[in-house]
Order: sequence, then C-alpha cells, then structure tokens
Amino acid sequence: MTEETFDPADVLTAFHEAGHAIIALVMGRDVHRVSIIPAKTRLGHCELKKGASKTAKDWLESEVLILLAGVAAEGRLTGQYCWSGAARDLKQARMLTESRAGSAQQAERLEKRMLDKVEHLLDMPEHWEAIQSVARELLMKQTVSGRAARHYYQMALAKAEKNR
Repeated sequence: MTEETFDPADVLTAFHEAGHAIIALVMGRDVHRVSIIPAKTRLGHCELKKGASKTAKDWLESEVLILLAGVAAEGRLTGQYCWSGAARDLKQARMLTESRAGSAQQAERLEKRMLDKVEHLLDMPEHWEAIQSVARELLMKQTVSGRAARHYYQMALAKAEKNR
C-alpha cells in the first residue's frame, strides 16, 4: 500500500502526528499512543506518557520542539507549512516561549530558532525514515502504540548506524 492510495488530508495528519511522536522519542520522552482518528477539535493526537521521560537538559526546549515537530514534518513533506492546521500546537508553543522570553518579539525569535532546530532533526535520515514508517502505519491502522513508534525509531537508528 502506498501513500498515494490514501486521502491527502489523512497523509498530512499521519505525518504531522508521526513528527510529534518521533521528535518526542528523540527528546527522551515516551510515547503512549499516536492516532489519526479525528476528535472534536483535532484530526489526530500524539499522547505522551506522563512522568515517564529522561530528565531533559532543557525541558521547555524539548516541549517546544515536540510541539513544532508536527507542522515541520508536514512542511517537509509538502514544501509549505500549514500554520492554521497546527494552531493548537502553535498556541501551546507560544505560551512556553513567552514564559521564557521577555517580549513577544523575543518569543517569536525563540520559536524561529526552535523551528530551525526541529527542521535540522527532521533532516537526519534516521529521523525522517522513522516518521515515514510511523505515518505509513497510521494510515493503515489509524492508531499506533508508543511501543510500535519506539520500534520504528530504533529500527531507523540501527539502520543508520549500520550504514555509517
């Protein structure tokens, strides 16, 4: 089954949610479940495990990177960002960046740096491969367990290590 056989909106949602999941794993967070089953106000959801994570060097940065990973994964796939589709993520990211920055302008600059950083993470072949694998699984099953997402991530890391 190829991505072309799926509704384009489902493909975008799958990549968006897979982006959140894989960057969460990159940042040391555990994923509970990833879904593209629509709910009241969202097209999909990446649920992280509560309290189950490595201690991050910078918790706020990790959270913002995870929040921006969805729109960045979509953007990498399509070549353009769908800011309106990521409004909830962006609102949460803005609340976090404003808590660190002294002004709205500084918060905006911080978000731009974080977006650049998440784009860099997505450019890493092993991360992008893991996102593609999780997105494919989401398109076929609509829900992926955190364990499966972690498996795809670890497989991509192992393949990259083998190729070095």
